Amino acid sequence: MTRNTPQSSGRRLEDSIAWAVRNADGVVAIGAALVIGLLEVLGPNFNDNVVSGATLLVLAALVFGSLTERRRRLADIRTATAGTNRAIEDLAMVRTLAGAEVGLAHEHARRNTARWVYKGGTGTYLRAVTLPECVIEAQRGRRSLSMKIDIVNPADDRVCAAYARFRRTFGHRPDGRAPGEWTTERTRKEAYATVLAAAWHRQRLDTLEVDVHLSSVAPTLRFDLSDAGLIITQDDPRRVSLYVERGRPLYDYYVTELHQSREQAVKLDLRESTPLSDEPTVDEVRRLFDRLGLPLPTTLTDRDVGDIIDKALRAEDPYRG
Repeated sequence: MTRNTPQSSGRRLEDSIAWAVRNADGVVAIGAALVIGLLEVLGPNFNDNVVSGATLLVLAALVFGSLTERRRRLADIRTATAGTNRAIEDLAMVRTLAGAEVGLAHEHARRNTARWVYKGGTGTYLRAVTLPECVIEAQRGRRSLSMKIDIVNPADDRVCAAYARFRRTFGHRPDGRAPGEWTTERTRKEAYATVLAAAWHRQRLDTLEVDVHLSSVAPTLRFDLSDAGLIITQDDPRRVSLYVERGRPLYDYYVTELHQSREQAVKLDLRESTPLSDEPTVDEVRRLFDRLGLPLPTTLTDRDVGDIIDKALRAEDPYRG
C-alpha cells in the first residue's frame, strides 16, 4: 500500500494550484455556474428557477469535462515530447567523421580497449594498422585483448567476385584516384592475408584472443567496435563516416547485429594453427591453412603465397597519402 507523505501531498497541492492557475478561465466559469445554479435550484422560487438552475449545473459539468480533457491532452503531449527529446538526444550522439578525423577516431578507440570487433570486406586497414597497434597497446598495458574479425570467405568464389565487383564500382583512393584493380583473385588473397595475420599475431601475444569468421555475404560498410565506441566507414574515404559512443542504444544494437552476423559465418579455430616463424615460409603458410581446414587453392603458386605473406605482415595503410 502506498503511503502518503507530507512531501507527496505538498507536490500534489502544488500541481493542483498550478493547474488551476493555467485554467483560471474555466475554473471561474465552473465556480460561477455552480453557485448561481445552486442558488436558483434551492432558492425561494424553486419551481420557476429549476430549469435555468439545472441548465447552469449542466454547463458547469461540461466546462469541468472540457478542462479534464485538456489536462489529459497536455499530459499526453508532455509524454510524447519527452520521447521525442530522448530520440533526438540519441541521434545527436551519432557524429560524422571526415578526412583526418577517421584516423583520429581509430587512434582514440585503440587506447585502453580490451576488445575489438571488426566486420568488413578483406580487412586491409585492420592488418596494416588496427591489429598491430592494438597488440602494441595490449603489450604496453600488460592486459588481455579480445578480437573478433568477420571478413569475406576466401574459399567462396561467389562472394569474392561480388566484393571485387563492388570495390571496382565504388572504391576510391584518398587522393580521389581509382584504386588498384580489384579482381576475384585479389579479394581472395587479401582475405587469406587477414587470416594469416591474425594467426601470426596470436602466436606472439599470449593474452591475445582472436576469432576469425568467414562470411558468404559481401559487405558495403566496415564496422570497428571498441570499448569506446563504434566507427562505421566506407570503401570510399571521401564519403562521410559515422561514430557512435558506447552507452547509446545504437551502439548496443550493433553489438547484437555484429554478433548475429558472426553466428551465421564460418568460424576458424586458430588454436589449431601450426607454428609460424617471424618471417613465415611458403611451406609454413600452406600447412597453416591446411590445419585450419581452409586449404589454399592449388592454382596459387609459391609466388602467390609469398604475396599473401607480404600482405599479412607488411600491409599498406589504405588511408595514407
